[in-house]
Amino acid sequence: MLFVYFNFPDTDQFFSCISKMSQSIDTMLNTIVKILRNCFPAPEVHAHCDGPCGVYDPASARITAEAVLSMTKKIIDLEVPATGDKAAHIAYQNLLSRYISIKEEQAQKTKDDLLILWTDYFKPIHIEQYPDLHDIFWKAAKLCSACKVEVSLKNAQELMDSVQNIHQIFWSTKKRDISWYKASS
Repeated sequence: MLFVYFNFPDTDQFFSCISKMSQSIDTMLNTIVKILRNCFPAPEVHAHCDGPCGVYDPASARITAEAVLSMTKKIIDLEVPATGDKAAHIAYQNLLSRYISIKEEQAQKTKDDLLILWTDYFKPIHIEQYPDLHDIFWKAAKLCSACKVEVSLKNAQELMDSVQNIHQIFWSTKKRDISWYKASS
């Protein structure tokens, strides 16, 4: 057996030595952890919720896509005020800005909801049933982007049609007959 004897004349010196040893061990362990993290990095993960909830529904995409269509119609129908009416022009710019902001926000929410369905709900068995499923979602996501960038009634309506198609596919995979409806007229 090996015994190491330290002669510490006072208690402060003893605790100082222990503290230095503890710092050395901490430094050594931190170095080992850094090396291990570099050798075996953990992948970054994301989820739409904190657990495997299994709660999916295209209804939220329908609502936001419907808002995109509604805002697009409102932007197109907005009357430009007469030249020289500063107050009316300011009100017009304010309202137009708000409509555009809402349209873009709702288009992004639609895209987010569709991507969750596409990447989290649909499985390989669904691709076998619907071989064009990836193309349907890809085009719908592209339409969301187009609706953000442009004021196009055609794109907004195509987005609604795509969401309706996804609604029908989604509920058929669950073997449920859920009617398509819109909240607005």
